[in-house]
Amino acid sequence: MKSNPTRRRFLQLSLGGLIGVTLGGKHLIKPAAAADLPHLAEDDAQAAALKYVHVSPESDKHCENCALIQGTDGDEWRPCALFPGKAVNAKGWCSAYAPKPS
Repeated sequence: MKSNPTRRRFLQLSLGGLIGVTLGGKHLIKPAAAADLPHLAEDDAQAAALKYVHVSPESDKHCENCALIQGTDGDEWRPCALFPGKAVNAKGWCSAYAPKPS
């Protein structure tokens, strides 16, 4: 059976790319630091739809103890899974609030 050099080359390059991405590609993509993210504005369309506010009206329900917040504990502004590319105030709140599991 005659092999197809174009197909063979394609498979070699595909396999090489897959190995490169899985073994060494992780260091090439850095997540944005919370300090580099713009702060979410209360009048942002998505923030307004979820009734986001910078200061929670309830002392026991705020972004700091929400399951959706990301980043380092103690930072005033942190990324949130609901608002990609923007940071929320740790003292804030929105209608999608979900308490962290204990």
